[in-house]
Amino acid sequence: MKITEHIENAKSKTLFSFELLPPIKGQSIQGIYNAIDPLMEFKPPFIDVTSSREDHVYKEHANGLLEKVSYRKRPGTVAVCAAIMNKYGVDAVPHLICGGFTKEETEYALIDLQFLGIENVLVLRGDARRTESAFVPTPGGHCYANELLDQVTNMNRGKYLHEEHESVKADFCIGVAGYPEKHFESPNLKTDFKYLKQKVDGGADFIVTQMFYDNSKYIEFVKNCRDNGINVPIIPGLKPITSSKQLINLPKIFHIDIPEDLSDAVHACKSEAEVKEVGIQFMINQCKELIKAGAPVLHFYTMGNPGPTKRIAEAIF
Repeated sequence: MKITEHIENAKSKTLFSFELLPPIKGQSIQGIYNAIDPLMEFKPPFIDVTSSREDHVYKEHANGLLEKVSYRKRPGTVAVCAAIMNKYGVDAVPHLICGGFTKEETEYALIDLQFLGIENVLVLRGDARRTESAFVPTPGGHCYANELLDQVTNMNRGKYLHEEHESVKADFCIGVAGYPEKHFESPNLKTDFKYLKQKVDGGADFIVTQMFYDNSKYIEFVKNCRDNGINVPIIPGLKPITSSKQLINLPKIFHIDIPEDLSDAVHACKSEAEVKEVGIQFMINQCKELIKAGAPVLHFYTMGNPGPTKRIAEAIF
């Protein structure tokens, strides 16, 4: 079932969902199941599975020369999605990213998803490599998320890269990212909304936001979207603070603000256990406010650690 259908069928009731990382190369899928099992009691209608771009390592040969070798730390997004749907009977939402994939590789992935009956995708540009300060497109791949979006919507019309198949159109429900605090590369919020509207006008069916800790920014973001003619569901992305280091790391990595009351509360803690408790209680209150504000889904970035999300879900669902 499509994400938009899940939301419509809920009849304004706020749903619960979460995001997972594929296992590191060589690890078993049991770790994925261990991260899902504790959360299934809250009946998630869908589960996101991230995708990671290739990175580089250098292999030294006997002659002393170095060879740059591409590798993926967490492959297997499509396989994980198939396993989730088979084991749990819930919809899986794979991330499609520009970085690390050619247009042909993206088409093959979409064809595999279509074979498997996976109806939803989340289209993203993706991050830069760890060794690069800015995003560098893969040769033969897409530079921007809206180009990747176009490829998916073209398949929905039966237009493949090198041929057309009017009788075998895809039917993907397409999500895109939204940034209540502005994408860090966008010069201003108005420009950010312009590009987001281009994606929605180009076929995006729903929006999932970057994590945030100030609900007023999400509420204002939704209002600005509606004022700009963006009327698709807007799903808030959430992640509880679970360690004091995150006060530095989350703003640095994700370009977000931590509210003063939350940072003050974390600084006042005498142990990491207290920090975790403060983060969970803050997120419980944040979620209750978002439900009152009409958020269609509460979407948690679990990062493979279901414990805090389970605590929060127990308090609100």
